[in-house]
Amino acid sequence: MNWAVIGWVALGVLIGAVIGFFVSKKLFEKQIKDNPPITESMIRAMYGQMWRKPSEAQIRQIMKSMQQ
Repeated sequence: MNWAVIGWVALGVLIGAVIGFFVSKKLFEKQIKDNPPITESMIRAMYGQMWRKPSEAQIRQIMKSMQQ
């Protein structure tokens, strides 16, 4: 096999990996912007809409379950 062919293939793979990295990074940032992660204040607001006062233990339990 010709070394030039191997070089071009390696260059193509490298360029594809770099482009793929930046495209996936951009898509991930867009997803985070459109759908931000849930916060403790959001959990408190949801409980408030259900006319309930959550305890700190309940909030910590929900936050822990969301991280899994």
